[in-house]
Amino acid sequence: MAIKLLVVLVVLALAQGLPDLARMRDFSRLRVWVALLGRRGDVLQSFLALVVPVALCALLQWWLSGPLFGLLGVAFAVCVLWFAWGPRDLGQDIEAVLKAPDSERRRAAAQALRPEGEEAALPWQAAALVEASFRSALQRWFGVLFWFLLAGPAGALAYRLAQVLAWGALLDGEQAAAGRDFARRLARLLDWAPAHLMALAMAVASDFDAVFHSWRAHHDAAGKGYFTLDLGFLGAIARAGVDADVVAGDGYAEDVDDPLVELDDARHLLVRVLIVWLAATAVFALGGWFN
Repeated sequence: MAIKLLVVLVVLALAQGLPDLARMRDFSRLRVWVALLGRRGDVLQSFLALVVPVALCALLQWWLSGPLFGLLGVAFAVCVLWFAWGPRDLGQDIEAVLKAPDSERRRAAAQALRPEGEEAALPWQAAALVEASFRSALQRWFGVLFWFLLAGPAGALAYRLAQVLAWGALLDGEQAAAGRDFARRLARLLDWAPAHLMALAMAVASDFDAVFHSWRAHHDAAGKGYFTLDLGFLGAIARAGVDADVVAGDGYAEDVDDPLVELDDARHLLVRVLIVWLAATAVFALGGWFN
């Protein structure tokens, strides 16, 4: 776990210090791979498109874990996690909205906050911006981070490929409809655990009562139970946590209807949630080291 935490910190440093490297995250070759599998069957096409690269990644990680005291394996893990991160930089996308010089360019920049698979235009409303930011954070940060910590580079790659196969527009025309439906069910399943851990971390990093009551109220209203793949609760608790922070006066204003105020606080809350995740990972790493 300590090595994984080190890899995560290196990737975060790269994302913060060298944001232009994000342009190298190119999944266009996946389209060629999916096209080659086009005659394998509807669901089997997407299944093989995911499983074969992940299996090769796991095999390569195992092979590199031995030479040079495992340093090659660490370098490989950094490369895979960095490639699976994003693909766009969420912090830069939020910053572009906050620093846009006029309302028209703010609205245009806000469209980059939409989560993968969202085709409708994002309205210029505080609640919509906050919800989109947290849903995008799940896909860009926390989902890939969770599966990397759980299953290493293969887990991170599996999560990213599932997201691309589920929502990527670049596969339109090459991926069978049944295969796309399979990928979307898998993507929602892979999002379930990290979304709930985000909720827990949000309760720690923000107003616990507001987050908890919002989470419970959403599930009570939906009537689907607590183990459904419907992750709509994430937007609800994100709005509750951000509203609680703004009302408490954590920022420069207390207007929960101001999109810029809410989006700025959402950015800070996401960073706090990420810090809670890293702190929890460090505790597990220290526990393993002492054991």
